[in-house]
Amino acid sequence: MVRKTISLVLISQGLILLAFLISKEAFLNIEVAFFSSFLIILGSSFAYRNMVNKDLESGKYEEKRDLLDEIDDKYELYDDEPINEAPIEELDLKTIVKEEKAKIKTFSLNSMKYGTKGGFSLFRLVPYIFLILGFIALKNNELLNLAYYLPALAFGIVIASLISKETIA
Repeated sequence: MVRKTISLVLISQGLILLAFLISKEAFLNIEVAFFSSFLIILGSSFAYRNMVNKDLESGKYEEKRDLLDEIDDKYELYDDEPINEAPIEELDLKTIVKEEKAKIKTFSLNSMKYGTKGGFSLFRLVPYIFLILGFIALKNNELLNLAYYLPALAFGIVIASLISKETIA
């Protein structure tokens, strides 16, 4: 696994080094774009893995229902178990309604925090900063050539995806 990762990185860097034979401009564009997209994909993969592992350790995920059951009976209205064994005359409908309303998930600060916690990981932010600063540096020094830059972004995504499958899985 580690051997395959190292060989993928060495082969990709060897191919990028061949771009130096074309020109210094081509090499810089390809290297900055490749390294940016490579770090973004790996950083996102590691951040996602860490987020999932934290949620698993906290016991957030318990035994889930079958996917078809989730679709057919989203709010568990047709469960086999009765909600309350008491006769209809003894049921307090106001408390039952309050309990059911409490179960419904609404938009809150906690739900917003959960949705953004993966997005504000350093594993993700630092590579995006590198992408932006690298692009600006190439543009300001009049070295930016999109004919080299854009395909190198795709090359970095492919290599990082292969490596993240190997190391994270």
